[in-house]
Amino acid sequence: MSPQLAFELPHVPALGGDDFYVSASNNLAAKLVSDWPDWTNPISIVTGPQGTGKTHLVNVWRARSGAACYTAKDMKVAVATAVNELGPVAIEDLDHAAFDEHSAFHLLNLAREHKFDVLLTGRRPPGEWEIKLPDLRSRLRSAALVTIETPDEALLRAVLVKLFADRQLSVTPDVVDYLLPRIERTMAGAQQAVAALDKAAFAERRAVTRAFAARVIPAMITYEASGETP
Repeated sequence: MSPQLAFELPHVPALGGDDFYVSASNNLAAKLVSDWPDWTNPISIVTGPQGTGKTHLVNVWRARSGAACYTAKDMKVAVATAVNELGPVAIEDLDHAAFDEHSAFHLLNLAREHKFDVLLTGRRPPGEWEIKLPDLRSRLRSAALVTIETPDEALLRAVLVKLFADRQLSVTPDVVDYLLPRIERTMAGAQQAVAALDKAAFAERRAVTRAFAARVIPAMITYEASGETP
């Protein structure tokens, strides 16, 4: 990679060897993880739009805490495990799947009683979750809440640079400058753009230049909008 593409964003290691890069858009969520195990509230909620790194953050916390991790639909299994182990638990996507609310309430009570930590995630704030059980709503309102915002330019730049480096693609800064205002402003959008450029460069045996990106990326966006496959 060109030395001009170096970046200096703080990061913390995640499960599987990846890094969670910290910027203004996610620094509160990163601080939540770095503060563990000194949480003052045993229940924490991280919210943010799809593709902002919530699962990545959960993996960082799992690596630090040894927490078991479940999706919302597996709430009963999570509670059964928690009863036996009384250790940290992460539950993802509480506003994206139906789950057993009585089990969730039981889990949060267990965490408070036995002093272990629970990390919950969702795309929307908990006040917008469709919770029917009043006691569960009350428990969620008392939880610590942090929000991951849409990735800012500094974070997306760092992610793009890392993705190109991971694929051993040598690009100049103007390639990243071209991509930033044109791709979907999510981690998934950055991954899709770099993957499309890598695939096209391999097929054509071409270097990834700004001109090359200017030809490939608009075509990728057109195909995505039409639902076709390039």
